[in-house]
Amino acid sequence: MSQVGTTIEHGSTRGTVARAKFASFIQRQGALIALLLVCVVAALRYERFLTDANLTNILRQNSWPGLVALGMTFVILTGGIDLSVGSLLAVAGVVAAYLSGQGLIVALLAGVGVATVLGLINGVVIAKARIQPFIVTLAMMIAARGLALVVTSEDSVPVSRQATDFAWLGQGSLATLYIPGINFDFPLYIPVLILIAAFVVGWVGLNHTRFGRHVFALGDNEEAARLMGLNVNRTTIGVYTLSGAMAGLAGVILASRQGTGQPTAGVGAELDAIAAVVVGGTLLTGGQGGVGSTLVGVLLLGVIYNLFNLEGTISSWWQWVLRGVFLLAVVIVQNRLSARK
Repeated sequence: MSQVGTTIEHGSTRGTVARAKFASFIQRQGALIALLLVCVVAALRYERFLTDANLTNILRQNSWPGLVALGMTFVILTGGIDLSVGSLLAVAGVVAAYLSGQGLIVALLAGVGVATVLGLINGVVIAKARIQPFIVTLAMMIAARGLALVVTSEDSVPVSRQATDFAWLGQGSLATLYIPGINFDFPLYIPVLILIAAFVVGWVGLNHTRFGRHVFALGDNEEAARLMGLNVNRTTIGVYTLSGAMAGLAGVILASRQGTGQPTAGVGAELDAIAAVVVGGTLLTGGQGGVGSTLVGVLLLGVIYNLFNLEGTISSWWQWVLRGVFLLAVVIVQNRLSARK
C-alpha cells in the first residue's frame, strides 16, 4: 500500500510541476503566440493587412506609444505605477514645438529634459516621502496637464515652418528596405528606428546591468532588497526618471509628426502603456516580466487596433469597450497562471 501511495503521490507531483511549467510558458510567451495567431487571421481575412503601407503604418502609429510603454515597464517591474506619462508627453510636445525654430537639438533636449525633470520629481517624492506611486503620479498627471493648458492658453502650438530638421524627426526616413522576391517596400522611418534602438538599450540595461538587477529585486520584495543593502531609493528615483524621459521623447516625436504641440495630447496614453506592459506578460505586482515582452504587447495591441480600422464597422466607442474587455481578460488569465505557478 505504501508503494502504491508513493507512486500516486509522485505522479501527482509530476502533474503539478508540468502544469506549473505550462503556466509559466504561457505567461511568458502567450502574447507572442497571440500576436502570431492574430496576424495569421488578419492576413486571411483582410487583403490590405500584409501590404507594405499597412504594416509600416502599424509600426509608425505605435512608435511613440511603444516608448511610453518602455518606460512604464521599468516602473511596473518595481511594483509601481506611473499615471503621469500622458501629461508629461503633452508638456514635452508643447515645449519642443515652442523651441522648434531653434533647431532639432535644442527642441529635443528641452522637451525631453522637462519631462525627465518632472519624472525625477515623481521619483524623489515617492522614494523620500514614502507616498504611494498612484497618488504621486496622479497628482503630477493633473498638475502637468494643467501646466500645459495654462502655458498654451488651451491652444495648439504650431511647429515653426523653418524647422525642417525638427519635422524630419517624426516624419523622415533614412532609407528604404527592399525584400528580394517580395513586392514589399519598407521605409525605415526615424520614429521606428528610435523605438528599436530604445528597446535594445532598455533590454541591455534591464538584463545586463546592476540597475536592472536592482529593478527586479525591488519588484520581488522591497523590504528584502533593503536588507540586502540595495539602494532602493536610488532605483525608485531612476525608474520614474526614465519613465519621464521616455514620455518626453514620445511627446517630441508626436509633435514633430503632427506639426504641432498639443496640450491635450497623450490623454489616455498611460492606460495604453499599462495595457501593453500587462498584455506582454509583466505582472502588475512587479518582479517578473521584461522589455521584450512589452514590445510584443505593443505590437499585439497595435495589430488589434489596426484590425478594428480595417473592419470598418466597429465604432470608436465600441473599440474602447472591446479594448477594456480584452485587457480585463488578460489580467484575469495572468492571475490564474500566477496562482498555478
